[in-house]
Amino acid sequence: MTTALGPDTRPAPPGAPDPGPAPPPVADRSRESTLPRRLAAAARAALTRTAALALLLALWETAPRLGLADRVFLPPFSEVATAWWELLRDGRLWDDVRASLFRSLTGFSLAVVVTVPLGLLIGWYRPVAAFLGPLLEVFRNTAALALLPVFVLLLGIGETSKVTIVLYACVWPVLLNTIGAVRTVDPTLLKLGRSMNLPPVRLFQRVILPACLPAVFTGVRLAGASAILVLIAAEMVGAKAGLGFLINNSQLNFAIPQMYAAILTVSALGVGFNQALVAVERRVTRRTV
Repeated sequence: MTTALGPDTRPAPPGAPDPGPAPPPVADRSRESTLPRRLAAAARAALTRTAALALLLALWETAPRLGLADRVFLPPFSEVATAWWELLRDGRLWDDVRASLFRSLTGFSLAVVVTVPLGLLIGWYRPVAAFLGPLLEVFRNTAALALLPVFVLLLGIGETSKVTIVLYACVWPVLLNTIGAVRTVDPTLLKLGRSMNLPPVRLFQRVILPACLPAVFTGVRLAGASAILVLIAAEMVGAKAGLGFLINNSQLNFAIPQMYAAILTVSALGVGFNQALVAVERRVTRRTV
């Protein structure tokens, strides 16, 4: 019982019925009712994301067994998974993954470190853009794999040529997105920064860079995909290790399950690399904003 001065703490008279335990607070009851809904929503989201992939794997498993596809050239997924596990257990898969990751991450990192400042410079200073524009137009329309023989002739078939081809392929997505981001900064933000008498360094740090980050990271993610795809093609020529070498060598030796296992590993690396870049983008953007 509650009085005007607060809850009534007087003892109940003899023979009065026991009121029982007090009901839980409204916040606790709403939290208890919301938790199953959140779990159900998370389960539905996970099912939606994995349904298409599960359907593809089921089709891959059943089509060769039912004679819908040639089992020699498209083995069931279970045989590919067995071959993948054997490669991992023998250590061959890890050696090839390590070689490919070293080459792709080295070329990708060099491209980001060099290209982001260059793109900001070209996008902000019109004379630099006018001077380098024709040269950029020529090389941006030249495919990286078309220059692979040139890199091999000039740099050999070792690690240098492979890292360089990855570097070349990663430069253009980052550079073009960075230049476009700088040129499309909201003029109102620039006028506001200048009206506050911000020096050029502070204007760049507080206004231009935060506005450019989403587009820059889009280019970085595109470069991450290019780093793996171009490297796989480069490793098929004159390489003794790497996932591209594993795919090509398995195809030549007619080890088809191993070939598909290497292809799936490339896909998994690409997805993982992209998710890592998305996580970095969210953290950096959150801190900057």
